[in-house]
Amino acid sequence: MSENLIGYIDDQGSIIDTQSAGENCTAAPIEFDNSEKSLEIIRHSTAHLMAQAIKELYPDAQFFVGPVVDEGFYYDFRVNEKIGEEDLKTIEKKMKELIKKKYKIEKYEISKEEALKKFANDDLKLAVLSRIPDEMVSIYKQGEFEDLCRGPHVPALRFLHNFKLTRVAGAYLGGDENAEMLTRIYGIAFADKESLKNYLTMMAEAKKRDHRKIGAEMELFMFNEESGAGLPFWMPQGAKLRYKLEQILHKAHLVRGYEPVRGPEILKADMWRTSGHYACYGENMYLTEIDGHEYGIKPMNCIGHIQIFKQTQKSYRDLPLRYYEYGVVHRHEKSGVLHGLLRVREFTQDDAHIFCAPEQIASEVLEVVEFVDAVMKLFNFEYTMEISTKPEKAIGEDAVWEIATQGLKDALEGNSLPYTIDEGGGAFYGPKIDIKITDAIGRKWQCGTIQVDFNLPERFEVEYVAEDNSRKRPVMIHRAILGSFERFIGILTEHYAGEFPFFLAPTQVIFVPISESHADYAYALKKKLTLEGIDSEVSDKNDSLNKRIRTAEKQRVPYVVIIGDEEVQNHSVAIRNRRVREQYNLTQDEFMVELTKQLQEGKI
Repeated sequence: MSENLIGYIDDQGSIIDTQSAGENCTAAPIEFDNSEKSLEIIRHSTAHLMAQAIKELYPDAQFFVGPVVDEGFYYDFRVNEKIGEEDLKTIEKKMKELIKKKYKIEKYEISKEEALKKFANDDLKLAVLSRIPDEMVSIYKQGEFEDLCRGPHVPALRFLHNFKLTRVAGAYLGGDENAEMLTRIYGIAFADKESLKNYLTMMAEAKKRDHRKIGAEMELFMFNEESGAGLPFWMPQGAKLRYKLEQILHKAHLVRGYEPVRGPEILKADMWRTSGHYACYGENMYLTEIDGHEYGIKPMNCIGHIQIFKQTQKSYRDLPLRYYEYGVVHRHEKSGVLHGLLRVREFTQDDAHIFCAPEQIASEVLEVVEFVDAVMKLFNFEYTMEISTKPEKAIGEDAVWEIATQGLKDALEGNSLPYTIDEGGGAFYGPKIDIKITDAIGRKWQCGTIQVDFNLPERFEVEYVAEDNSRKRPVMIHRAILGSFERFIGILTEHYAGEFPFFLAPTQVIFVPISESHADYAYALKKKLTLEGIDSEVSDKNDSLNKRIRTAEKQRVPYVVIIGDEEVQNHSVAIRNRRVREQYNLTQDEFMVELTKQLQEGKI
């Protein structure tokens, strides 16, 4: 056996433990490296190592689950003592001590009935067992520590050196807000020290870029717990930034043949029953009663667009018909997952629905991909695409799903556009392409989506008159490029670390008059910029010049302009350009040309 062998992967993509593989195993070996499958095993094994260390430090600890997640791994557990961030180093130290004991990681199996007896006094283990349908269960043991687990794991603790515990959080048992709150510790692990070091450097940079911190410093948005969790308030600076983003998208939609529409934010629940949202998405909706009828606040905009399409008779000549809306939607997110602007309960989608004939699917999908590409290039994002297939909870026949899924594949493959597959990750009414972007420090985010839907047009009896005068169903393509303005602005804030490009910056210029006698000229320039669609401010408070300059620069404004006697006399400006870290003088006209040119960079 290779010294670096930690498992095998079979033809179905399942991971096989070294202990489970027989002598005649033909599956592909997984070596100890930073490949996806290898990291899954390393991180899951490190989660068990962490749990073992916790058990030695806190003997009363009881454990629930410890899965691998996108950000590394975590373990949920119950403990009588309060564990804080300051305790993580102690747990890490104990983990390193356990590695030195050279424990092997051993697997054994028992029947579920035996497991229920074995863990009869541990209600968390019983909760885990209640989720396991199999008659036999596997247990992994290292030293005195053992836990229920499907595995696989590395063969021994000696593989686990490059890890870091990252944070402590609370987590409801099983994700149920009405259940007990457990302690959750997150961690990360890699196959080598350099990868861990690079990750920690990135996380330190991410902490500095945290949109919640920058949003507070720049006064972009706020939350008020008295008003309700997950409900953002947009302050003047944030509202200006958001308006600029909306305007960029408005123009881009219009030149691509989209028409603006707007639907109500609340509809009778029967509409959501017809669509399938009530059955498949009801737990995420806010429902109320009006005049004896049940209503649902919309979690999506599609039904409104269907009603607008149906209002007048449509012909094949009208297709494709593209509607777009900045639609405010509400979704019930559990309080434990709310996170600044990235996960909220009210948000605005840059939503669009394209009604087209089946033979137009590929061309329309490609048009949307071109739109996505233009937006991502504007903000310097790299991106990948992933096709998500039929989920377990879905509406519609398998044959219809296959046609829709193949339509997405054909559109991308026919134009040599690479993609990956996310089996079972589609929307409940149709398959989709998810757009995943990479930001300035290498983090990936899921934003835009393109979904092909044959089901809702069928459910709402949507029709158009075909060329032969027969009635046919259009295909509905659901499409969002940003995903939501809230989440995208949160991502943009971290991507740029608050240093937004000129065309997007909430305040683009701050004029700093040296004395009161220079203020009139500063305000005249501000008015001129306003007429050109450029946001500026005049900093003429009763503070020293240096303090006003420092304050302006802390606001991350692209241009700080100093106004003194020379500038007033010569109708010029003295510029401090924060983006290129330069100071220079321009005439008024030259300054306007420079600013106008930068505004043009915000076009798609």
